[in-house]
Amino acid sequence: MISRIAGRLLEARDGHALIECDHLVYEILVPGSDIPSLNTRHGMTVVFHTLHYHESHGQGSSFVPRLVGFQDERDRAFFELFTTVKNIGYRKALRALQLPFDRVAAAIASKDASLLTTLPEIGKRTAETIIAELSGKVDDFIDDAPPAAVEDDATLALIGDTVAMLTALGESRAEAQSLAQRALAVEPKIATPDALLSAVFRLRETIR
Repeated sequence: MISRIAGRLLEARDGHALIECDHLVYEILVPGSDIPSLNTRHGMTVVFHTLHYHESHGQGSSFVPRLVGFQDERDRAFFELFTTVKNIGYRKALRALQLPFDRVAAAIASKDASLLTTLPEIGKRTAETIIAELSGKVDDFIDDAPPAAVEDDATLALIGDTVAMLTALGESRAEAQSLAQRALAVEPKIATPDALLSAVFRLRETIR
């Protein structure tokens, strides 16, 4: 069982990271929410807290070993809890978790199904199932500091301007709104529409 691995970060994109350990290079599956921070650490030594599992291929006729990596133990524990929900396996959870885990935990605790449905592959019924199964179990994964207000005038204007640019590029308004909100949650210090638009494009690269 591999529970932790450290090495030099070579790249982080498309839901995975490559790290070099001595003369070996390991592929680590990572949640999309970690890609932006990992991309600031290329060439540096990073530590992943890992889960080691076997993924079936060819209708279960063969199995491939996989490592899923997290930047701290609390995130690993939240991921393990999240994947106890019916019909949410490791791959689906990795694709879905595009927001910081504490933000997802807070949405579950507050029964905010609308935020959960902005996550990839999480529809209304799945969001309701997540809340029903995990409500009361996620308090330890919520940061003590209260989240910044999302609905202040400056933030609404920032999101609105970014949505307008995305719709001008052919995106549907609903998807543009979801992308802008998710990108801002991942990179909350963004202050201009152009910067948020760039963050949306980075987010899209992580979920392709």
